Amino acid sequence: MARISGVNIPSGKRIEVALTYVYGIGATRAKQICKVASLDANKRVNSLTEDELSKIRDIVEKNYTVEGDLRREITVNLKRLIDLGCYRGLRHRKGLPVRGQRTNTNARTRKGKSAPISGKKKA
Repeated sequence: MARISGVNIPSGKRIEVALTYVYGIGATRAKQICKVASLDANKRVNSLTEDELSKIRDIVEKNYTVEGDLRREITVNLKRLIDLGCYRGLRHRKGLPVRGQRTNTNARTRKGKSAPISGKKKA
């Protein structure tokens, strides 16, 4: 298995797909990395030479923020919003949708499982 940014990428998959296992690299960035490294995106990871792997590693480390650094950066940004007490920060604090979605219906992913409302008890 090849390691890129501390992540074992699967060896049986195409380079383009395997790179997406690294947090912060999606399909578009994976294609860009293959283009910059001048590699065929359809080539399998297990058929890469050590030189090609090191080329990919260098590109990822120099040009992109990935894995732990990216997670840390996102956490700091959220913490900043929460500490400021701005609208987005308050929505994050309450666990509600941040980007203007409706909450009367839907929003179950952010709000969590719905709690049953107890009805009027009969005497």
